[in-house]
Amino acid sequence: MGNQYRMKKLILCSLFIPFTGFNNIHHKSSTNLVQVRTGDWPISLERTIENSDTSYSLQFRDQQVVTNVSLDTLPFPNLTQLKYFEKALSTLKNGNNGDIAKFKNYSIKRAESRTEGRWYILRYQWGQTNFQQPEADLMITTIRGL
Repeated sequence: MGNQYRMKKLILCSLFIPFTGFNNIHHKSSTNLVQVRTGDWPISLERTIENSDTSYSLQFRDQQVVTNVSLDTLPFPNLTQLKYFEKALSTLKNGNNGDIAKFKNYSIKRAESRTEGRWYILRYQWGQTNFQQPEADLMITTIRGL
């Protein structure tokens, strides 16, 4: 009687395994494309491949939060959207102080001073980070190489 009960239980369990998701193979890998800046205020550009979809993200520490570490991620769902980001940086590089590139979820503003040179202010949702021209050039070069 015990063997029959265990056999029925085993057969019953095997019928439900396909519905539990164990048979769905989920591949996800992330690659750091470039570490734009390290240290206390890091910025990095990453590529994530999930099954057959590729997305990109810019990760940065929110510079408005000084007392804690708050990391933000600006997502780019595909290469086309990332290329718009690169185009904005390239256009602002040749633009004027105070120029702004506005997108649906984020904006980039060019700021310049005689002592500190050319800066960019990236605002995404409630987060913000700043980066200088050499860091923008590194992102431009990396994105153009994709």
